[in-house]
Amino acid sequence: MNPAADSSWHQRNGQLFVEERSADGGGTPQVFLHGFTQTSRSWDPYVAILDQSTPLLRVDMPGHGLSTHIRADLPATADLIAAQCGLGDYIGYSMGGRVALHVALQHPQCVRRLVLISATAGLANPDERQKRRSDDAVLADSIKELGVSQFINQWLAQPLFSRLPTSQADVSDRCRNTVEGLAQSLRDSGTGSQESLWERLHELAMPVLLVVGEEDIKFRNIAHEMKDRIGDNARLEMITEAGHTVHLEQSQQVAQLLNRFLQTR
Repeated sequence: MNPAADSSWHQRNGQLFVEERSADGGGTPQVFLHGFTQTSRSWDPYVAILDQSTPLLRVDMPGHGLSTHIRADLPATADLIAAQCGLGDYIGYSMGGRVALHVALQHPQCVRRLVLISATAGLANPDERQKRRSDDAVLADSIKELGVSQFINQWLAQPLFSRLPTSQADVSDRCRNTVEGLAQSLRDSGTGSQESLWERLHELAMPVLLVVGEEDIKFRNIAHEMKDRIGDNARLEMITEAGHTVHLEQSQQVAQLLNRFLQTR
């Protein structure tokens, strides 16, 4: 199905581009936050297998999709999303996971349950943050030199995404992004620009699910440490035969896992 032609989705008013799919049964909506170079439509393969009775919100993050003109760092992005989406179960992947974590810490009243997929609480070491900030700036400059299409191809060629079942539709959707939007997103919301949240993880009081691919060793280690820092309200699930984009590599398994987690009383 062409998402643009799917009349079940409607735009929600606000600064960011947010689409919502209502459900007759009502209930707490699931709020989806995508990763860098993606858009809200990147969730489509995953959303397609969800129960139609679930109300959903999907967000184009600042610098991406139809929010490409919005400039905001991670705390400001969290404020925008909390104001526009309100109470929900927040599900964030990679960059979107870092934003979801900010929403949960800045606006805990909005987050019933939190799902972090291949996410991190930032870099604890200031020197590492500074180096990453410099690296992100270089990467941002390279987007201007390469153009969006070539940059996307190089981005997806990283070993991190070796298991991602990339389709032409996915690449075309990512290419809706702009040079200026992606470059600014890296500068404003890259891991180097993020303040470390490791010392605040214990503040999370809502149920938290950490999802990571078994083959994504770096983020698997990060998830273990995050679980320890959060406490007994956190669960960690490793998905076999999956890497960084675990929800798109093993969509059925992750959907079933999230469904059980989000419906648990």
